[in-house]
Amino acid sequence: MTAPAPPMLILASASPRRRELLARLGLAPDAIAPADIDETPLKGELPRDYARRMGREKALAAASGAGFVLAGDTVVAAGRRILPKAEDAHTARECLQLLSGRRHRVLSSVALLAPDGTLREQLNETMVRFKRLSTQELDAYIDSGEWAGKAGGYAIQGAAEGLIVAIQGSHSGVMGLPLFETRALLKSAGFPIA
Repeated sequence: MTAPAPPMLILASASPRRRELLARLGLAPDAIAPADIDETPLKGELPRDYARRMGREKALAAASGAGFVLAGDTVVAAGRRILPKAEDAHTARECLQLLSGRRHRVLSSVALLAPDGTLREQLNETMVRFKRLSTQELDAYIDSGEWAGKAGGYAIQGAAEGLIVAIQGSHSGVMGLPLFETRALLKSAGFPIA
């Protein structure tokens, strides 16, 4: 008798960082199915609720019934304020000026939709503190373009890491996929992972 084929893993994200992080767990998605959803926060929605909702909605939007769908979302929050993904230099500068010299939270949600429709979710919260950024440091980071499309206007896996004084929590969560929570979700769903 031949062993049954392992279940498919569908990643509901086009993020190369999430694929890179999954590789650290020894996994490669069988398919990439980016979820195209409205990511506008609801009126009065708090950052934790928003992060959870985004992960859940992305998993459901990419559902195919053919395998396990893994989705995630990363939200940078200053107090109750949800910072946008920086799509232009002006937005990136505003975000970084707000984060300069202070602590903020990075909320990274993970949702796993099993082929039977069972949805499991986890939320990781990490505290990050930037140094007080000089005008030269801010200008250099903006000139790097590294901020493009990044929540809160920065990427911890790049030059911004040299501007961070402290991190309390999950480095992989700030990058976009908290590996501890991801592994726990996959194991709890019966997905084969070491």
